[in-house]
Amino acid sequence: MSSLISAGIHVTVEVFFQPEYSNALQSEFMFAYRITLENYNPFSVKLLRRSWYIFDSNGSYRQVEGEGVVGVQPVLTPGESYQYMSGCNLRSEMGKMKGSYEMENQNSHQLFSVEIPEFEMIAPSKFN
Repeated sequence: MSSLISAGIHVTVEVFFQPEYSNALQSEFMFAYRITLENYNPFSVKLLRRSWYIFDSNGSYRQVEGEGVVGVQPVLTPGESYQYMSGCNLRSEMGKMKGSYEMENQNSHQLFSVEIPEFEMIAPSKFN
């Protein structure tokens, strides 16, 4: 599990290997991740965009950007948390991700960036 507090937002990431959606013979490795966001700020925030950097141990790298997360742009009041699940496919048994969220202070309408901690994705077979 990875965890980080950035700009008053606590971001926690848990990773799960998905063997039922993976096929080692075809170099397809699927991972799910659960992200929990907790708003420690004294104001409400809205998650507007996400930006991911995905590194595969085969040497490839890709960047993914888009609005919101899993089709929504959640608003978190002070002390509130929000959790969602998403996934990432790799072409090798190991990789890592990191990124950021663009958020908006709902009082001042100022935009700010929240760092997503780097986390590793490792297929259990890699430990054998």
